[in-house]
Amino acid sequence: MSMDCKATVKLGNLSRGGMTRGDNRACDHDMEYDGKHTPCGILEEDTGQLHIAFGSSAKTSDFIMDSLQAWWNQLSVHEQQATPQIQIKVDNGPESSGVRTQFLKRMVEWVDQIQKPVQLLYFPPYHSKYNPIERCWGILELHWNGAKLLDTPTMLAWARSMTWKGLTPIVKLSDSIYAKGISLGKKAMKDIENRLHRDPALPKYDILIRPV
Repeated sequence: MSMDCKATVKLGNLSRGGMTRGDNRACDHDMEYDGKHTPCGILEEDTGQLHIAFGSSAKTSDFIMDSLQAWWNQLSVHEQQATPQIQIKVDNGPESSGVRTQFLKRMVEWVDQIQKPVQLLYFPPYHSKYNPIERCWGILELHWNGAKLLDTPTMLAWARSMTWKGLTPIVKLSDSIYAKGISLGKKAMKDIENRLHRDPALPKYDILIRPV
């Protein structure tokens, strides 16, 4: 699978470029907006199914991990049992990098919870555009360009009406509030690091976590 967050989506009477749809009067700047949401996307590369969680709080490691857990929980028992290992292509950004303490802590806890190995595959700096989820964000942007995302329901409706490989995405809204700047101490991080099996050839970009 492929996972990453998109840039924050601002709501209000704002111009989004593209062809106009209906009333074309909109502000030509985004200095004032009525709300904002951060989309976290998960793309199942085998099926083409896209999942989007729109967060109402900060983009943090906890938001990303909660979105991943929500994706797993919506799978059927049969789908979960038929999954021997989860491979995740992920951006090496500040919220999900291979040295981000809170992200790795939550990931190790999740692996132990679901009892499935997880392989994290990171893209090198300036190469995140090759992450498959990025193409989905491009399609979404083209889909709602020219539309005015006045409020949250309008934004969700536009996201649900896009298609990726003939499928409409599964879209959810997260109302959880996340604190920024959460990190582990050196001792706690050492315990987490002992659980990470880093590939000797690519220790920064290929990490395997096995359940205990």
